[in-house]
Amino acid sequence: MAKQYETVIGLEVHVELATKTKIFCSCSTQFGGAPNTHTCPVCTGMPGSLPVLNRQVVEYAMAIGLAANCEITRVCKFDRKNYFYPDNPQNYQISQLYLPIARNGYVEIGTGGTRKRVRIHEMHMEEDAGKLVHDEWDDTSLVDYNRSGVPLVEIVSEPDMRSADEVIAYLEKLRMIIQYLGASDCKLQEGSMRADVNLSVRETGAKEFGTRTEMKNLNSFKAIARAIEGERNRQIELLSEGKKVIQETRRWDDNKEASYAMRSKEDAQDYRYFPDPDLVPIIISDEWIERVKRNQPELRDEKLKRYKKEFDIPQYDAEIITASRHMAELFERASALCGKPKKVSNWLMVETMRLLKEKNMEPEELAFSPENLAGLIELAENGTINSSVAKEVFEKIFTDNVNPVEYTEKHGLKTVNDEKELLKVLEKVIAENPQAVVDYRGGKEKALGALVGQTMKAMKGKANPGMVNKKLREILQ
Repeated sequence: MAKQYETVIGLEVHVELATKTKIFCSCSTQFGGAPNTHTCPVCTGMPGSLPVLNRQVVEYAMAIGLAANCEITRVCKFDRKNYFYPDNPQNYQISQLYLPIARNGYVEIGTGGTRKRVRIHEMHMEEDAGKLVHDEWDDTSLVDYNRSGVPLVEIVSEPDMRSADEVIAYLEKLRMIIQYLGASDCKLQEGSMRADVNLSVRETGAKEFGTRTEMKNLNSFKAIARAIEGERNRQIELLSEGKKVIQETRRWDDNKEASYAMRSKEDAQDYRYFPDPDLVPIIISDEWIERVKRNQPELRDEKLKRYKKEFDIPQYDAEIITASRHMAELFERASALCGKPKKVSNWLMVETMRLLKEKNMEPEELAFSPENLAGLIELAENGTINSSVAKEVFEKIFTDNVNPVEYTEKHGLKTVNDEKELLKVLEKVIAENPQAVVDYRGGKEKALGALVGQTMKAMKGKANPGMVNKKLREILQ
């Protein structure tokens, strides 16, 4: 009988923080500048330059730690992690080994109808490295130091995850917490959230962990799921053949759906860590922690509980809306303005989600105001515009954030409720469609729909469909 194996996974998640300037200098952290334009002597490692800590980095790191149920280290400090690599200008990285800012936390995840806690071993602050740009044509590599010194929080989990589903649930939960806090945009495609996967397999029921490998170069949730499956299968195959798994760092190639060895895995002593002599310890007072706690926004789990009490919307809708802090804020403000949370939810769940998908956008990119959404709902509810016009106006609100009242007036889109005008059009439609009239009077209900359609067309979509329907029935009966 073939042996059964269990996968054991821990993650190291790097998150670029949303500060305007770098961790130890005043250079911009903006993504996408021309190479080496966001640099200075500090972040390019020039001799004699000295780092000065950005206070906002500490506050963001504390906020993330508190939201993930961690203990904040009251006295923490920075260490030097020594290694030579072209994108590391000082030949060391300023990080935290001995006294990281936060420890012993957890986040709760749900997969397949079950809940579990993934423990967080520690979180530490550090600086990002630069970026190597490989030119295959010239067979050269160039260095861009714009990213060097961008502040990071590294979140190190315990090996508590057992499947790709649990890993994705954990990453989504972390991303949501951090986005709600405003501490990072967590865009995997821009590298502002990156995950390294530590994975081993062991026989089901075994107590000891197997030999782990670390996988890098994972820039999407799909790539992470594929890499986990690929590495799990590779290790099981090795063990089944009586071979050993080597502890090493591997690089995942998503195009080939395979990983390859980069280097044997270093231990902490290989980096020759020692306290950074240029940075003083950070003393974190109870008052400082309390202030950060007071400034924490309402997180998603708390919102879901409140929505259940306050708003008459389905649980599924609440989960989709609260998955984005920006969409949740849109929903709450528009509901407060028009007093119709169910209608606001419907517009977000149907038309907004459709347009987001069509335009390949994220909810955080929504640019229309809650005032304009609430205004549209008022126009539709009081019969000023009909439902098809409302959808047309909403598309303009979505793309250009137009004022629905002004747009409706300017383009003559108000519903025609003039009975005399409607009766004239109905007489003409009935005269021009004698077969539909005969069919309806013969019991074919669908024929009425055809007459309603012709009337709406004649009135350029501005008639009240309810009134058209009612008047047609009265005339034909």
